Parts: sequence; structure tokens; C-alpha cells
Amino acid sequence: MRRVATLVAAGAPPEEVFGAVTAEVAALIPADSSALTRYEADGTFTPLSGWAIEGGHKYVGRRFAREGTVSGLIFNTGRPGRIDNYAAAPGEANEVARGLAWQSSVGAPITVEGRLWGALVVVSKTEQPLPPETEQRLAGFTELVATAIANTDAHQELARLADEQAALRRVATLAAHGVPPGEVFEAVSAEVAQLVDADGAGVTRYEADDTFTALGGWTSSGGYSVTGRRFPLEGSVSGLVLETRRPARIDNFEGRPGEAAAAIREMGWLSAMGAPISVEGKLWGVLVAYSKRTKPLPPDTERRLGEFTEIVASAIANAESSAELGRLAEEQAALRRVATLVASGAQPTEVFEAVSVEVAALIPAEGSALTRYEADGTVTAVGGWEPEGGYKYVGQRYRLEGTVSGLIFETGLPGRIENYAEAPGEAPKAAREMGWRSSVGAPITVEGRLWGVLAVISKSEQPLPPETEPRLAEFTELVATAIANSEAHQELARLAEQQAALRRVATLVAQDAPSTEVFHAVSTEVGRLVPADAAALARYETDGTATLLGGWTRAGGFPLQVGDRFSLDEGTGAREVFDTRRAARINGYAWAPRKIVERARTAGWRSSVAAPIIVEGGLWGFVTVASTSNRQLPPDTEERLAEFTDLVATAIANAEGRAELDASRARIVATADATRRRIERDLHDGAQQQLVSLALEVRAAQAATPPALHEHRAKLARLVEGLTNALDGLREIALGIHPAILAEGGLGPALKTLGRRSPVPVELDVRVTGRLPEPVEVAAYYIVSEALTNAAKHAHASSVSIDVDADERALRIAVRDDGVGGADPSGGSGLVGLKDRTEAIGGSIALESDRGKGTTLTAELPLGGTPTT
Repeated sequence: MRRVATLVAAGAPPEEVFGAVTAEVAALIPADSSALTRYEADGTFTPLSGWAIEGGHKYVGRRFAREGTVSGLIFNTGRPGRIDNYAAAPGEANEVARGLAWQSSVGAPITVEGRLWGALVVVSKTEQPLPPETEQRLAGFTELVATAIANTDAHQELARLADEQAALRRVATLAAHGVPPGEVFEAVSAEVAQLVDADGAGVTRYEADDTFTALGGWTSSGGYSVTGRRFPLEGSVSGLVLETRRPARIDNFEGRPGEAAAAIREMGWLSAMGAPISVEGKLWGVLVAYSKRTKPLPPDTERRLGEFTEIVASAIANAESSAELGRLAEEQAALRRVATLVASGAQPTEVFEAVSVEVAALIPAEGSALTRYEADGTVTAVGGWEPEGGYKYVGQRYRLEGTVSGLIFETGLPGRIENYAEAPGEAPKAAREMGWRSSVGAPITVEGRLWGVLAVISKSEQPLPPETEPRLAEFTELVATAIANSEAHQELARLAEQQAALRRVATLVAQDAPSTEVFHAVSTEVGRLVPADAAALARYETDGTATLLGGWTRAGGFPLQVGDRFSLDEGTGAREVFDTRRAARINGYAWAPRKIVERARTAGWRSSVAAPIIVEGGLWGFVTVASTSNRQLPPDTEERLAEFTDLVATAIANAEGRAELDASRARIVATADATRRRIERDLHDGAQQQLVSLALEVRAAQAATPPALHEHRAKLARLVEGLTNALDGLREIALGIHPAILAEGGLGPALKTLGRRSPVPVELDVRVTGRLPEPVEVAAYYIVSEALTNAAKHAHASSVSIDVDADERALRIAVRDDGVGGADPSGGSGLVGLKDRTEAIGGSIALESDRGKGTTLTAELPLGGTPTT
């Protein structure tokens, strides 16, 4: 998806995007072939791209009937479908499938902006049908790829709109320069033919005597021989348009009656399509496109002609009015400049500012503002223009009371405020401060929803003219497409950035990175995403404070130390998030408590936004971003933070869970060691002492027995020997539980003792002096002890070498034997227990044991800066 999204963001042509989609899905499934098809209005479908192992998809662009196809199944049900055997499937498309050696296929619907757009199909050429989970996997992928397709369509639509506006501008410029109408009509025809990829085009006008006149036209081969001729309506596209008042087409003129049809055949045209031109509410004429190709003009030609005629009608109606035509040219030039900004990937703020500048110049007005409606019943200034430069209220939110945005929100229609002097509310107060006297606004509707308002301002006592509303409305209808595409482009880029940031955080967690590193990464990523000048991550504590876990600033450094605790003072984002469990915004620190002012001023913060982090249903902490400039953080900062915190909460929960697991393992190991020491102490102080006392008493009894009772003395001697053996065995057990030599002499002497006891000769090299932390010494002792036991019992080794060294960072151990190898950690609990003990104190252990090559056990135990001497 990321590769597809990158193509879309780079403005790749649709065919390149669709080719990438089919290649990616075939690799993901995997499949022998794939295709991406689009449903057409005439009941057919068109393969737009495809991929096959042998390369290419030679039927791209060809239309097929839906009958008997997997695309037809999907169209009828709106759900994924499959064909498990093409052998007997009817229809042209299935004949082609059999020619391509297709055996079975699975497809899933692609729904774009609520409508069934097409299907994504994967194919198998083997007798084995595609697996049962293929539908589900395809459906998951199509849900993601629909966004890329929608954005590609929008990008293509904007490019098409820019072409149409450029064409209109050229026509309008001709008319504005006083060019004769015939040349204007020829120019219109030439522009339309090239826009819809036709071989020719012409403009006809209806006459009062039920005829029509060819006023001018253009053909790809040059010349338009019927200019000025009148024709009866019979057998013509113009006649059909007059009857229905709608676009019409004739796909074949062969044998068609009438003078007009004969003239068309003389020019070699095979089909035609026309759209009505209505001027000032009445049907004026027809704009016609012609084709010399056997394949009829595409189904969307009517729509494209209709869109162009709606705009060009104004130029035709006012061909003699250069002033009006010049105004139209200015509007189109303004829109073209805005569209160029969007197509170049400009930021929405830059687009909004450009819209504000252009509309103020077009009206003309003394100021302008572009506002966006928010979900909380407010409106945000997202762009504006004033003649003295700048628009300081960008980013500010206002209640709708007393505003032209409020009027439009209630009615959905253009509105005006004639006098701000008496208007109530916060926004009118700001308007009065800027010297506004009156304003007119028009709604901006994006993808069927009321998005915002475009308003122009007057600072004079004279209200804006009555035609301001319709002029604004015309401009907003056009600019809405630019706004929608700009937001879609920005959303796709933002999604890619957000997923990349989360992926980096998730990778850290998966690599067992320390929590401090994870929390610092979260702060860094969210600060860059917003974007902000600083960011921090903090955790709420049970004592009513919060602990800083990570921080980042664009300039480097952070004013607080990780681990610092601070109170939840009134007036802070931390306190508001804690009280409400919702995002909070601080737009200034001048009114806040003294401590907060000092801390904010030290950090240079001017405004901030904080959002809660909810982990497993509980309020865990918050992430905050701050701005050090006079410009406030963008109005969508809360929303962006909320989206990121929802995603990162999982990473935090996972990091904390891992930390708790490590702590739990460490406690278990520490408890086990303490238990060993207690048992060893209890054996030494209890059972061993009792056996020693009992042996002494038996010896005394033996000494007091008369020599004549030799049998009795012999029994007492055997009893003493038995007690001595039992005492030696108990001592061995006690030493195995927790060796006294380790506690008394340290690691070096303890390892030497192990080497002397080993039945396999041991070469010992210990380069450690002094004492180490007790958990490290105990872990090292048991690692060496287990390795020697395994070498003697399982490896059949003839020698073992032990190397131990340490620096301030870690203790390293290597135990090598020359035995048979093939040791398997899963075969017993000894090595597994060593691994748990080692990892519980933050260490690592590794085993190499190829058969016939001996066994090497290595371990590294962290010392945390503890000196070794």
C-alpha cells in the first residue's frame, strides 16, 4: 500500500497506479495473474490494468459484457465472488479467459466514495482452485487500495479540469480581443475535440424555421466545409437534442436519412455526440463532437461535453461583451493558478491563502476570509487576505454567533452582514478590530457536505454590490474541487507519514528496546508529525503528579529531565486532560499559575495541545506538543494527536508489559536465590548441627563401652560411620543449593572449586578481580555449573575450557567442550532455566552445538557500570 500511495502522491498516471495495484496483489495472494476492472454505465466492464507471470495483459482497454464473469457476480451481489472452472462458463470474456489458460478466479469489489467502482481479480492457471481465504484477503486489500484509486481519480479529474479551464481561457481571450464570432466558434470546436479525443467538433445554432446552422468547427484533417450551411433537423444530433433537451448521440450514420447525415458521411465521420448549449435559460444550440473511428465515442463524452458547454455558454452569450468575457477569463486564470498549486502538492494552508487572495482580487474586495466548519459547532479561519498584508486570525476558532458563516450554516445559501457595528459575538468583535464594515459569504460544499465559507469584506460604508453572492457562488463551485483534492492529497501524505512513524516505534518495541528509548521515540515522532517545536510524553501517578518519560525539541535538548515529577496545577493541559480525559489546548501562558508561566517561559512555549493516552481502558498519561512561535498550533492538532495516541497506546502497553514481565522474572529469580540461601542456612544450622551433636554423643558412648563388649562397640562404630556419611551427603546437598564458597570468596574461588570437582579436566581462565553484584555472581556460577554437568553427562567430552572476563559494562563467560555436540535447549529445563535467569537481569545467552564439533555456551551479564576491582 505504501508503494502504491507513493505513486499516487507523486502524481503518477492512473494506468501506472493501476498496474502497480495488480502487480502488488498478485504477489501478495500469490496468484498466476491479476486484473483491475472498472464497471461502465452501459452494462459492461473494462480491464484497466493487469499482470501475468508471462508479462502484460493484452486485453487492457477492451470492454466485455458482464454475463458469466466474476465481475458480473460481484456487480450483482456487491460481495466477493469466484469462478472455480472456466471450462463451461458462457460469454465473450470467458472465451478470452480460456484462451489465456485461466482455470479459476476470485474477485472482490472496489467501492470508491460509496459506489461500486470495479473489481480486483486474481487468477489461477492450475486445476487447484484458489484457497478459501482468497476472498477475505482480496477484500482487505481493496478496502485500502480504494483510497489510492479515489485519490488518483481526483488527481486526474483536477488535471482534466485544469485542461478545460485552460481551453476556456484561450477561447475567452479570443473573444475579449474582439475576434469575429466565427473564429471563436472554430476555437471552441478545436478545444473540445482535443479535450474529448474526437476527430472533429462543431458549434450549431437553432434557427426559428426548424433548421440549424453550422457556425464553425474544426477537424483533425483540416477544414470544416459546412460552416454557414443550414440543415433540416431530420437525422441529425441537433434534432435529437432539440427533442429531448439532453445530450444525444448517433453511433452510426450509415443509411441514416436527412441532409445533415449525408454531409457527415461525405466528411468521413461515422458517429457523433452533442450536448445542448443553453444561453440565458433558453436552448441556443449544440456543441457536437465527431469520430471517424469504428469504435463509438466513450460513454463519458456526453458528460464532458455537458460540463464544457455549461461554462462556454457564457462566452458564447457574451461574445460581443469583451468586459464580461474578460471577467470570465480572470476567474478561470485565478482557478488555474489555484489548481496548479494543488497539482504541485502545495500544503492546504498555501492553497487556502491563494484562494483568499484570488477571490478578493476578482470581486474586488478589501479583504477576504476562508473558514472551515468544525464538529464542535465552531468555525476556524484557515485562510485570509488583507491589503496591508497578513491575516493574523488564521488558526483561530470562533462561535458561529453573529457571523456570516453562522447565517450560511443555518440556510446552506449565500448570505451577507451589512453592518458589523451592532453584531454580537467574539467573531464580529475581531471583525470590528480589523475595520470590517460588511461581508458577503458563499458556502463551500465538498463531496456533498457543507465544508466551509468563502467570504469577501468591505471596509467602506458602501455595501458590497448585489451581484457579489452569485459571483462568489460560481467561484466556490469551482474551487471546491481544488480544496477537496488538496485535502485528499494531504491526507494520503499524512497517513503515510503516520504509518511510517508508528512503524518506527513498533520496531523499537519489537526489538526489546528500553522503555526510555521507546518513550523518547514517541515524543520525537509526534512532534515531527504535527508539526510542533516541542513534544513530551508523561505518565500519571497515583499521588496526583505526572512523570516525564520522554521529551523532544526541534532545537535539541529539553528543559526537564526524564524521570522528573511535576504537579497537576490548574490551568495546565496535564490537569485538564486528567479531569476531562479529552484533548486540551492552551493558547497562552500569561494567565496561568506562576509556576507554569516560569516553566513555559523557560522552554519558550507560546501555546500547547495535550491529548490523553488510554491504555487498556485506563487513563495512562498524555502526550503534549507545543509551539514556540506566535502562530498557534493548527486547528486539527487535537485530532491528529488523538489518532496517533490511539495507535501508540498499543506500543506503550506492549513496552510496559515487557518491562513488567522482565521485573517479574527478576523477582522470581531473586526469590528462588533467597529460598536457596534460606534452605542452605536451615540445613547448616538445623539438620547438620543435629547430626554433628548426635555423632559426638555416639562417639562418647563408644568410648565409655567396656572393651569386653566388643560387639556392642563395633555396632556403635558402624553407627558413627553412618552418621558421618549422612553428614557429608547433607553438606554436599547444602553446597549444591547455594555454595558457601561463592558467598564467602566470590566468583573466582567458586569457579575453581567447580573445576576441581568436575570429572572432566577443566582449563580455567578467570580475569575478574574483586566482587561483582550478587545476582551476577550467582547467575555466572550456575551457568558454568550447568555447562560442566552437561559436558560430563551428555557431551562425553575429554576437556572443557572456561574463559571469564569483565569490564565496567558487562561480565562475559565462554564455556567450550570437545564433546559430541548436538545439544538442544528444548530437550530439558536446565538451559531454559539458565536463559530465564540470564534475561531476568538483562543479560543474554547463546548456544552453538553442531553435531561432532563440540559445544560452546556464551553469556553476557550486564554490570551497569559496577567496578570489577
